[in-house]
Amino acid sequence: MEQKQPSLLGKLWFALKNIGHSVRVTLRIMSYNKIGFAGFLFVVLILLISYLGPTFVDLDTQTKIDMIYQPPSLEHPLGNDHQGRDVFSQIVNGGRDVIQTAVIAAVLSTLIAVTFGTLAGLVGGNIDNATTSVADIVLTIPQFPLLAVLAALINFKSLLLLGVILGLLSWPALLRAVRAQALSLKERDYVEAARSLDLGTWHIVFREIVPNMMPYIIISFTLAMTGAVYQMVGLVFLGLVPISGSNWGVMISLAWTRGAIFFKDSIWYIMSPVVAIALFQLAVITMGRSLELVFNPRLRTDA
Repeated sequence: MEQKQPSLLGKLWFALKNIGHSVRVTLRIMSYNKIGFAGFLFVVLILLISYLGPTFVDLDTQTKIDMIYQPPSLEHPLGNDHQGRDVFSQIVNGGRDVIQTAVIAAVLSTLIAVTFGTLAGLVGGNIDNATTSVADIVLTIPQFPLLAVLAALINFKSLLLLGVILGLLSWPALLRAVRAQALSLKERDYVEAARSLDLGTWHIVFREIVPNMMPYIIISFTLAMTGAVYQMVGLVFLGLVPISGSNWGVMISLAWTRGAIFFKDSIWYIMSPVVAIALFQLAVITMGRSLELVFNPRLRTDA
């Protein structure tokens, strides 16, 4: 008898069921490390606040002279800024820009470093020499002064452009580390077997070597995110990146330029974006502990 083919709805249900099972297994593995899982949950909370929060909490743009630097209250949980605007609404609406820039920069820098670092270590020869030389040149250039110069020459109107620039300058250190690991991994038996089967360079890079470096890549990715946040906030604080709107970096910059530091009641306005950035950085870094468990089964025995 001819077997009945599953319907499109059945295939979709089967795919969703597999995805749900994979998510549950991943979350269970991540929960083995309590601190890392707490960091993961806090990252999810920050993402929800930054992306869904503005739907419920509108950005306060109305100047209220009689409420300048007011302390926290039920109506304004984090007090008011130098124009009497609600600080809590600025925190809720100000995280998205910072997170987007950090993710773009981290993805780009990690992709460049992993691709060309693994390729250089695997192939060797002139490709290795050329890649390492370029990395050494970029590595010797002081990044923040270069960013300050670029900010004077380029108008960073979009977060995408800023994230791309940060990513293009942040890959050399990771590339050298990935190259060193690739030099070790290319001597393993499974890589030699893939070469014998003539599976191709890109198959060996992305199917054989990169998966075995995922724990290190994940940690490097989180560090790249935190580094991008610091660089972005630093540029905004110095007024070198005139990004419109409000984000945590803009809040710190305005607190400094408008003299908030000289008012005793402005501590909530000054510290709110600082604490938000610090908590986001801490959550991302601690989340890396749980992500290591997902990609490195040997760590689960100690969890």
